[in-house]
Amino acid sequence: MKIQLKDEIREYAKGTTVEEIAASISEGLARMAVCGKIGEELVDLKLPLEKDCKLTIITNKDPEYKMVMRHTTAHVMAQAVKAIYPTAKLSIGPATNDGFYYDFDFKTPIKEEDLPKIEAEMKRIIKANFPVIRKEITREQALKLMDENDEQYKVELVEAIPEGEKITTYSQGDFTDICRGPHLKSTGLIKAFKLTKLAGAYWRGDEHNKMLTRIYGVVFEKASEMEEYFKMLEEAEKRDHRKLGKDLDLFFISDYAPGMPFFMPKGQTIINELINFWREEHRKAGYTEITTPIAMNRALWETSGHWDHYKKNMYTFKVEDDTFAIKPMNCPGSMLYYKERVHSYKEFPLRVAELGKVHRHEASGTLHGLFRVRCFTQDDAHIFMRPDQIEEEVGNILALVDKVYSVFGLEYHLELSTMPDSHIGSVEDWQNAENSLKNALKDLGKKFVINEGDGAFYGPKIDIHIKDAIGRTWQCGTIQLDMQLPKRFNLEYTDADGQRKEPIMVHRVIFGSIERFVGVITEHFAGAFPLWLSPVQAIVLNVSEKSEAYAKEIASELEKAGIRTETDLRSEKIGYKIRSAQMQKIPYMVILGENEMNNGTVSVRKRGNIEENGISLEKLIEEMKTNIENKVR
Repeated sequence: MKIQLKDEIREYAKGTTVEEIAASISEGLARMAVCGKIGEELVDLKLPLEKDCKLTIITNKDPEYKMVMRHTTAHVMAQAVKAIYPTAKLSIGPATNDGFYYDFDFKTPIKEEDLPKIEAEMKRIIKANFPVIRKEITREQALKLMDENDEQYKVELVEAIPEGEKITTYSQGDFTDICRGPHLKSTGLIKAFKLTKLAGAYWRGDEHNKMLTRIYGVVFEKASEMEEYFKMLEEAEKRDHRKLGKDLDLFFISDYAPGMPFFMPKGQTIINELINFWREEHRKAGYTEITTPIAMNRALWETSGHWDHYKKNMYTFKVEDDTFAIKPMNCPGSMLYYKERVHSYKEFPLRVAELGKVHRHEASGTLHGLFRVRCFTQDDAHIFMRPDQIEEEVGNILALVDKVYSVFGLEYHLELSTMPDSHIGSVEDWQNAENSLKNALKDLGKKFVINEGDGAFYGPKIDIHIKDAIGRTWQCGTIQLDMQLPKRFNLEYTDADGQRKEPIMVHRVIFGSIERFVGVITEHFAGAFPLWLSPVQAIVLNVSEKSEAYAKEIASELEKAGIRTETDLRSEKIGYKIRSAQMQKIPYMVILGENEMNNGTVSVRKRGNIEENGISLEKLIEEMKTNIENKVR
């Protein structure tokens, strides 16, 4: 068989393992090898290859190594749990993007205080350096093994595996689990780890099933990396937008409307400023803005495909004898806007933007502050174009993304998400669409990674993941190439040759959800918003009652200059007032005593304890207006 490696194609006998191929390349590579990668699938070093393929040898220098290490650590945790609690039943234990977990059914519930005991047993298993042994078995053997061990959840998992599909076990010491792998060569290769918390999890994610106990953990190659991770978590807790939202009077969520945020005056100010910025930049970039209805009838959603592919997430209601749905997306409304008149190729690219309120039925257990809600505003745009305009328009969108995110100091990376299992349109259409996006990104010199199977049901997409001040990533913006909705809605334009043709359409958002973006930047700035975004830009503090009238006069002048201003004229010591203003993260504190009043000046304390004393009000206003206009962070 022919195996395509990184730089060459080599021939091997059928049945040669990934590990043997690594050894044939070099002894060093064999020592460093963690697993193999065929296409996008990670495979075990002990896997015998039977046909031609492209093979990548994964080492601890590759990002995939982390997933393998996390998965192996989950198995070590399961082994430790079974050693301490023999009656505990095993469920599933995958690696996650930031660690691992395993779900157990405990006869007697465990508590957080029990985690150190499990950690101690895990350390013993790691020190023993058990080799991790892969074995292929039949479905019948797997059922017998799990039945004999009284592992009913594993029996159920095996029963769900199609007949004839390969089943593998992984063993370390006296512990064996059904698993696809891959895993590290031995338990001793696991370095720094920590069990972090317990949570409840329904078996197979079904609320009608039994609630199991989920144990979460993290693992790192170095202890220093783990230390940095927990420092980040500590910082993230301080920045939690839910706490800051309450402390800074930005938003709240009522039990009367779970997942549907109420924005208070200060939070609404932030939203208004974001929208003003959005409108200004979109006007410059050649977009026109529309508004479409919040609810439309069932026939529209059947045409768009949402009724078949998204109905479970839609809110529906009856109007007379017709069924309506509150829109979960804005795109069908834009289709109807486009169809209202005949279009020419000369109008393309036609950029249509909408700040549309959408509603989605999210499970109550997934709701999380502003990050996962049921009601939100999408900063949508739908761009209609000719096929030859795709690359240029993707470039224009990414240029706008650069411009918008740079204002907030947000870096980002790109992921290309491909065809999901549930989709509309032919595979050929999808391949053409995916290739168009790949070529556009490559020609623009943009780095990206492939996210297999995570596209929207109507087309592939470029997801934009931003990185915040403490290194966390958030998926906000997206660019979705759609060759399906124009076809479903029979959209046309008149081309240069006079022929009627079908336009290409791109869906895109930059903030993604206004609400979610507010949550992201609240944590990014730790509530200390830049001056232009701050709900209160200046607060005027009088030192004593003697300067109260002067404080009111200065506050009035600041308001006249368009600066959002509050006063604190309480009969409290000035130090107390300053601390209160600092707690509210107000950028400018204007402090007025008898000296300032007598000299007609102001003293200013800026965020970061920068002080200026005895300056003119005109100078202060000029500085603030310049910083606001330039959106200085």
